[in-house]
Amino acid sequence: MELQKRQDQGQPERKGQKRKLEEEFEEEREISVAPSGEAHQALSCEVSAQVSILNATFSWKEADRAAAKRATHVLAELAKNEEVVNVIVDGGAVPALVKHLQAPPSSDGDHDQRPFEHEVEKGSAFALGLLAVKPEHQQLIVDNGALSHLVDLLKRHRDGSNSRAVNSVIRRAADAITNLAHENSSIKTRVRMEGGIPPLVQLLEFADTKVQRAAAGALRTLAFKNDENKNQIVECNALPTLILMLRSEDAAIHYEAVGVIGNLVHSSPNIKKEVLLAGALQPVIGLLSSCCSESQREAALLLGQFAATDSDCKVHIAQRGAVRPLIEMLQSADVQLREMSAFALGRLAQDTHNQAGIAHNGGLVPLLKLLDSKNGSLQHNAAFALYGLADNEDNVSDFIKVGGVQKLQDGEFIVQATKDCVAKTLKRLEEKIHGRVLNHLLYLMRVSEKAVQRRVALALAHLCSADDQRTIFIDNNGLELLLGLLGSSSPKQQLDGSVALYKLANKAMTLSPVDAAPPSPTPQVYLGEQYVNSATLSDVTFLVGGCKSLFLHHINSAYVNPDTFMAVLAQVLLP
Repeated sequence: MELQKRQDQGQPERKGQKRKLEEEFEEEREISVAPSGEAHQALSCEVSAQVSILNATFSWKEADRAAAKRATHVLAELAKNEEVVNVIVDGGAVPALVKHLQAPPSSDGDHDQRPFEHEVEKGSAFALGLLAVKPEHQQLIVDNGALSHLVDLLKRHRDGSNSRAVNSVIRRAADAITNLAHENSSIKTRVRMEGGIPPLVQLLEFADTKVQRAAAGALRTLAFKNDENKNQIVECNALPTLILMLRSEDAAIHYEAVGVIGNLVHSSPNIKKEVLLAGALQPVIGLLSSCCSESQREAALLLGQFAATDSDCKVHIAQRGAVRPLIEMLQSADVQLREMSAFALGRLAQDTHNQAGIAHNGGLVPLLKLLDSKNGSLQHNAAFALYGLADNEDNVSDFIKVGGVQKLQDGEFIVQATKDCVAKTLKRLEEKIHGRVLNHLLYLMRVSEKAVQRRVALALAHLCSADDQRTIFIDNNGLELLLGLLGSSSPKQQLDGSVALYKLANKAMTLSPVDAAPPSPTPQVYLGEQYVNSATLSDVTFLVGGCKSLFLHHINSAYVNPDTFMAVLAQVLLP
């Protein structure tokens, strides 16, 4: 029943997919794009013109560099519209852009004057990253040799340069690698083979936070479902820096860092242990209170993964303060946040002391409310967490007191796994209705407010053993509470009461086998024609029986005297 999947919802739609240009190009051009008819032809001509410029300007001449920079800018602006990406690719832009990912060949005198150094490469990387948004173009870009050039761009800072242009080209190269490798296992492997992982790990310590974020985003993508990449990232000693980034006050930084760590530990128990040993637990718990809901979601998911490691980790997570913020997240307006917090609590609830702690801190009611969700995953996560809580005797009375049994019985569950989980939860509760749990419930049925007394009586009618029926319903007036529901103005309460009474009488039959004696000549308990089988008045279906046999009667709840009704049921309950 336990959730074991690492859901891809932890991944953003595409890291670095269309980051806003923080540094605008010097020249702006507005291009009307509507790829149909004459507009399509005009667009094709525009792309062809820019490709021609790129093919003709691969030199250090200032005019060529300026023209190439403008051309990459135009193509990048066009590529922001995904509807025209195919036109750009069909126009031959990919090989032209790949060529400009590298510096032109140097000639005598070029070393002193390098106009627009890094700018053209930055524009080319940005445009290619946008074209890679479409999966069908990823392989084409790689086949044209883009990866080796992009990896080289990641190292541009090593010559001692630390200009804004260097920072920007490195960031655009990391973003392009992110988009090329997105959901493409072969390209993820190619990046590793091209030597892309070590420079990305080094960039986690770069002074520019935008570069840090871009490098982490690339590592996050490369680590997802690729064990060799995961191992190399860890071998490159990325964990200490990533854990430092978890404590960053910059939400964009700690969001990327927790995403990388989440992908590293997924389905990798050895890496999970290394991450915990490196000190990730407390900063991840801290992210449950982040101002960034995406970071909160990732942290909750990661804690759920940590909690599956061993029982000690489950206890440590709770001891270090995770339970309360996770419970608060259950009430968030963000459905994914609710889903991940329920997932984490479900994992934590596999420990006995955590079960009591979650209920004590108010987790029971919000988890029960989530059963009303129309989201199948959210509903199942909540049901699984409740299954864990029901395992602790200290929670059973609270479970029943807040109407949890009725919630489980009345719920409309979307997937079969959730239905099975709820059935097992009810069975688990039923097995605990004895000893001190039963004594506490009987105490509540005597001293609590009427609504709680009724919930207890309803739950016990369904969950108690037949041997305890007389103690509960005769000696402690449980039957009177159920009969009181039949006179309620609420149809729901009337139905709940009648179903409970039917269940109670049916269960009592096990104490009175029908073949114990010959049938009685007068087996019926007659309550009068105006009360029985009424054709015009609403009925409550109820089983009435003696020791020898049972008869199904329809008794009108509006006219039955409660004392008479109790006497009838007593014939079933009393030996």
